[in-house]
Amino acid sequence: MGERAKALLVDDRRDNLLALEAILQGLPVTAVAVESGEAALKQLLTDDFAVILLDAHMPNMDGFETASHIKRRERTRHVPILFLTAADRDAQLALRGYAVGAVDYLTKPFDPWVLRAKVSIFVELWMKNQQLRSQAEASKEREAQWHRLTATVDEAARVLRSGGEKAAAEALDLLEKARWGD
Repeated sequence: MGERAKALLVDDRRDNLLALEAILQGLPVTAVAVESGEAALKQLLTDDFAVILLDAHMPNMDGFETASHIKRRERTRHVPILFLTAADRDAQLALRGYAVGAVDYLTKPFDPWVLRAKVSIFVELWMKNQQLRSQAEASKEREAQWHRLTATVDEAARVLRSGGEKAAAEALDLLEKARWGD
């Protein structure tokens, strides 16, 4: 198939981004790391992502505000967001994350294998969604070909009904063109 799944990693600390990239090594996903909410929103204008790993606490635009912007955009509202935070296990912060559209909220330190498993699930869902889109497009194209072929056969039948040898030759030409997709 075509495009490889991408994961958007958003954290203001470079060492955290490197750790996330290392955790995702070996998964069928390309990690795209950015250091701010603003940079994440810019990246989302040009690329499609299977999942977003988003730090909750960042300067300027925090993860909650970033997620809110992501969920307001038609193009990105269905991208799953996993919040990652070093903050204590404050239930209110987790609820705030879910309120802005997160699918999960993990506090550090978290088990890297759990994060890999969660990312794997969203990558697999993204890949299946891409397959379905591709199959739908192929089905639409086959239907369009069917309609063109039916119209050509109908035209050939009309020409044949008009009679004569010339009409038969014209009808055969039409059918031959339809057969070869001309």
